[in-house]
Amino acid sequence: MAFHRRVLHIDPAEETERIVDLLASAVFETLRRRGGVVGISGGLDSSVVLALAVRALGAGRVLGVLLPERESSPDSERLAGLVARQLGVETVREDVTAPLAAFGCYRRRDAAVRSLFPEYDDTYRVKITLPDNLLEQETLNVFRVTVIDAHGGEQARRLRPQDLREIVAASNLKQRSRMAMLYYHAERRDYAVIGTPNKNEHEQGFFVKFGDGAYDVAPIVHLYKTQVYQLAEYLDVPPEIRQRVPTTDTYSAPVTQEEFFFRLPFETLDLLWYAWEHGVPAAEVAAVMELTVEQVERVWNDLASKRRTTSYLRQAAIRLGDGD
Repeated sequence: MAFHRRVLHIDPAEETERIVDLLASAVFETLRRRGGVVGISGGLDSSVVLALAVRALGAGRVLGVLLPERESSPDSERLAGLVARQLGVETVREDVTAPLAAFGCYRRRDAAVRSLFPEYDDTYRVKITLPDNLLEQETLNVFRVTVIDAHGGEQARRLRPQDLREIVAASNLKQRSRMAMLYYHAERRDYAVIGTPNKNEHEQGFFVKFGDGAYDVAPIVHLYKTQVYQLAEYLDVPPEIRQRVPTTDTYSAPVTQEEFFFRLPFETLDLLWYAWEHGVPAAEVAAVMELTVEQVERVWNDLASKRRTTSYLRQAAIRLGDGD
């Protein structure tokens, strides 16, 4: 198949039917569960997965769990409720602020930030980002931390490896606490946990091991983000959710997924990634995408780096002695 800009277009009705059949079989026959639990964030992926679960299992066998904490965007909870009501799904709300505080999530993260910005306190907001000029110059995936004071003034500094590790480890408690709550509700109902990661997140390592990377079944993990958008339109996910810029909703300051990790708009990233995976020559890709060969190869190098450095996240537990 020749490479072109529509190469990732799918038949959303056909793909929906295929996923629905597989999901019903996985939950009811393979896992022998009575229904499914979905953590809903008001984002595109969880909304699509919730809609697929309703079609596969029936609205009465799906539970949507809202998992806010003190730094979550209010829009996340509002939009999650919107899609749940549209689909007729029961929801429960579990505020995970208290367990996160008990784990020291905020305290540990803030101590690392304060080592770079001594004036940082609870009147500030914080986020971490990667360089945004991937197409323009070869840059490493080196994170910067930005703090924003009460008046909107911003300061940013490059994160030292030890500070990055501390901030990420503390922040990942959010995803792991949420997943623990999802399994609580799944086990009390004899349900399966239905995961929401897409192909971009899983293959490039944009997930937390034993956090949002933990689930019993993953209906959209084979789909590029742009393909998830196609399903969202077909499944009548509310336009406000489809038009919302994907965010991490992890830090107190707003940060998009593009700023935090992917470094490119999904419309560009997905096509370049598809070409890389399918061995399309860089010159052919450059001509179709109206980029230079150097720009194409720069993105491919970034993709290869992310896959290599996050491979341990996708690795199953090492069972010593299995080969004996």
